[in-house]
Amino acid sequence: MATLHGSIIEKTITSTELEDTRELLIYLPPNYSPLYTYDLLIAQDGSDYFQLGRLARQADELISENLIKDLIIVGVPYRSVKERSELYHPSGRKHEAFIRFLTTELVPYLDDHYQTHQLASGRTLMGDSLAATVSLQAAFAYPNTFGQVILQSPYVNDHVLTSVKAFGQPHILKVYHVIGKEETVVKTTDGKTKDFLTPNRELSKVMKERGFDIFYDEFNGDHTWKYWQPDLRRALLQMFA
Repeated sequence: MATLHGSIIEKTITSTELEDTRELLIYLPPNYSPLYTYDLLIAQDGSDYFQLGRLARQADELISENLIKDLIIVGVPYRSVKERSELYHPSGRKHEAFIRFLTTELVPYLDDHYQTHQLASGRTLMGDSLAATVSLQAAFAYPNTFGQVILQSPYVNDHVLTSVKAFGQPHILKVYHVIGKEETVVKTTDGKTKDFLTPNRELSKVMKERGFDIFYDEFNGDHTWKYWQPDLRRALLQMFA
């Protein structure tokens, strides 16, 4: 079967919460029509997911093979390593403002401009490393807006684990969670190294104990796109079959 191709549109949205404008990469599936409604996948580290993860191409292939439902994918890029930390890290200066931006500005904008399923179960957040962390924190903060999260090697600290334990509705959130078996000495953006594997194992353990709908796996690899990119096919199949 020939692969059908969706389209990628670049848009700009003005954010009151962040007091600036944000670039968006918006993938519309093949044969997109305003007569139908679509699931929404919002990817933090948006440019990385489209370029390094080849997310649109993988979605094209799976949709063409009728293996996943048609969906709209929105990439939210960051501008610099410094800004990424401010937006995504749990103690980042703009972390809470970014979560409010996703929920109170970006989602209403997308609902207004595209035919989306306006239910939490039809909205998924995704990210790698710190981008996964902020996706999870946003789903905890706004469970009536986001019903699914895809976590590729999330940064996990005590704050994140406390959030998991405090979340009052674990049964309503569907989680895809992977970590690499070689992620024991990960170089972070501040030049230090961190063990990602151990706290991710603890995260999955707590989620399972609390009754989250979670898929968890450990891949043979490290904290790089070399492993996240091929994992995306399984992630899309798990969440959008």
